[in-house]
Amino acid sequence: MDWKFRQDAPIYSQIIEGFKLSIASGELKPGEKLRSVRELAAWAGVNPNTMQRALSELERDGLVYAQRTSGRFVTEEADAVGRVRRELASERLNEFTAFMNRLGYTGEDIIELIKEGEKPNGNS
Repeated sequence: MDWKFRQDAPIYSQIIEGFKLSIASGELKPGEKLRSVRELAAWAGVNPNTMQRALSELERDGLVYAQRTSGRFVTEEADAVGRVRRELASERLNEFTAFMNRLGYTGEDIIELIKEGEKPNGNS
């Protein structure tokens, strides 16, 4: 994870987003043990309380779980990982669609542009 924090959102929510992306993309594997709160906080350059808040939220979302004496681990629940993948994709798709609409593109125009980009000689 690359910890470059923006000014437009609370740091703890950006940490949550970073973990969600790492879990959804497979960068963090199911069952993988996470570093301690203090290690993660030092790595991200944030206060341990901020990191704890983010990890607690990820636990509530079912993306990580704690074992009392062993630490925190990435969920092994495929449904939870699939859910967060869909949520992240939907958020980005909504942002993209809103941007394209502001440029004057319709839904049909956007689909056509995507199809053009999928062609072997496309610009993708």
